[in-house]
Amino acid sequence: MILPGFERKVPVFEIMPGEQVEAVHRATLETLRSSGVRFLDEGALKVFRGAGCEIVDSDRVRIPEGLAEDCLSKCPSSFLIRARDPEKNLRIGGNTVYFSSFPGMRIIDLETWEPRTATREEHAEGVRVLDALPHVHFLTPYTPYFEMEGVSPVMWILESTANQIRNTGKVLRTGYQKESEIFAVQMAQAAKMDFLCSVFASSPLTYYGESIRALFRFVEAGFPIHITSGGVMGGTLPATIAGATVVHNAELIAGIVLIQLLRPGTGVVVNSFVNPMNMNTGNPSFGTIEGSLHAVVFNQMWRRYGLPINNCLSGCVNAKKIDYQCGYEKSLPALTSALSGANGVHLHGAIHAELTYHPVQAIIDDDVAGMIGRFLRGAQIDEETIAVNLITQVGSIPGHFLDKEHTRRWWKTEQFLPAVADRIPLAEWKQEKPDVLSNAKRKMEKILASHAPAELPEGVEKDIHRILEDAVDYYKKKGEL
Repeated sequence: MILPGFERKVPVFEIMPGEQVEAVHRATLETLRSSGVRFLDEGALKVFRGAGCEIVDSDRVRIPEGLAEDCLSKCPSSFLIRARDPEKNLRIGGNTVYFSSFPGMRIIDLETWEPRTATREEHAEGVRVLDALPHVHFLTPYTPYFEMEGVSPVMWILESTANQIRNTGKVLRTGYQKESEIFAVQMAQAAKMDFLCSVFASSPLTYYGESIRALFRFVEAGFPIHITSGGVMGGTLPATIAGATVVHNAELIAGIVLIQLLRPGTGVVVNSFVNPMNMNTGNPSFGTIEGSLHAVVFNQMWRRYGLPINNCLSGCVNAKKIDYQCGYEKSLPALTSALSGANGVHLHGAIHAELTYHPVQAIIDDDVAGMIGRFLRGAQIDEETIAVNLITQVGSIPGHFLDKEHTRRWWKTEQFLPAVADRIPLAEWKQEKPDVLSNAKRKMEKILASHAPAELPEGVEKDIHRILEDAVDYYKKKGEL
């Protein structure tokens, strides 16, 4: 089974003519060939040497154009990712668009808007809400919260991973932290599922040892890779969208070369999470139109290369609470990403700058995802929908279409019905004056009262518990617990 996403039936939005695409491509290959990319791991350097790459300054790898293009050609254009629940498997690539959650460090109080550390129960509830939402197709690492009350930081990602496996049957993306991938891989294998495995470059043009060692372990396990870097335009990347794209793409291609040298044909999803710097504060700016423009350029380049694409920039915003600013900083980037070729769009749940999250926000975001999905489907234009005979039959006023079989047949297909948006008439609204926030709170209560994820197969909980105990022993021996 494949979990259906949204099919992009409208033309893909592109802003670069062909000669500009080729100019960015040539500049990227020149950067790989002349500047090179630092790999701070001897195992990776050995692989590159074996492939004929020049190593300068002890760890900077210069990658020949032919090798880069050959390794790109080895990446599949789409591939299957197995979920714990086989009915939730994903096939990522092509014109299918999937939506995902995005984590925050802490839960946010909906009355004071102050963040605090989430409890274990709140972690579980957050995942159960995502499992219930129809337009969440996969979950990110740490989702919903980085921190967990009563848990040491070294165990955050592993406790979060265990929590996700228990409380959703959907596809999961994992990360790494102090070799946590050793135990995360074991959990996935115990649950008979794949992880989409995150590997990060560090801008500009560097891979640190921790990232490389995680890459080796993920590839050895046979899992697909989600490769990204979180550069900041004007800080760790050039201030221009074009220059930032060149550096960002060079970083990703360098990582892809290593992946394909290790295991040709490994599935790779490339991710854009590039934002401009706020030059007044020095912080990254999230949910910006410049970030959206970068994503459009990025997506056009990677459609040229034929790899599945993910965009993160609609995941978190500058807004500190669930308000109008939060809405537009999420919705505009999500829409432009989906229209311009992304196969995965992070959207659900996070609020400010990777620091805060709430399931109520995820519920509101699910309406946004559904609206975007409806837009992607486009308008069906054929004899049945043009309906000339019906138009002639109804004629002018006092004729109408409300009582026609054509209306009954088509209105639910044509319209998207949001779950929590306020669409009631004003007279009815005046009785309780509900808004999207109060509607989403009620929906969360209903989900937690009624929704249960697919049951864990027999023995999986026992395996997860054992793996977590092994991880605790491992970190105690290293003096990190």
